[in-house]
Amino acid sequence: MKIQSSVLVHLGFGKYVRSDRVSAVIPIEEERGPGRRTFVHLEGQADPIVASRAEDTIVRDLVQEPREVTQSRQQQEILQDLIVDLGNLNGTVRRICRDEGGLDLDRLERRIRQVLESS
Repeated sequence: MKIQSSVLVHLGFGKYVRSDRVSAVIPIEEERGPGRRTFVHLEGQADPIVASRAEDTIVRDLVQEPREVTQSRQQQEILQDLIVDLGNLNGTVRRICRDEGGLDLDRLERRIRQVLESS
């Protein structure tokens, strides 16, 4: 398993830690209950943090890429595909789309390039 770097992981009750600082996730066995489910050990700290979330949920969040990151990557790939496809359209098709359909492909292409360059 590879831990995602620099991702904030929710431990419950407003507690968050950076994923790449977690060195151990240990289920609490004695006095386990609401608000006390898991010990989370961090690099550079002697005492663990008590997390209210279960260890398997925390581990899943440590190794799984956040949904927002996955969606962002997919959106970037779609925009890159669109740029390639728009580049293959000839001027006549562009004029027809603009004049007959109200779709300015040149403007759309410029906007997509701006978005890709800023990310």
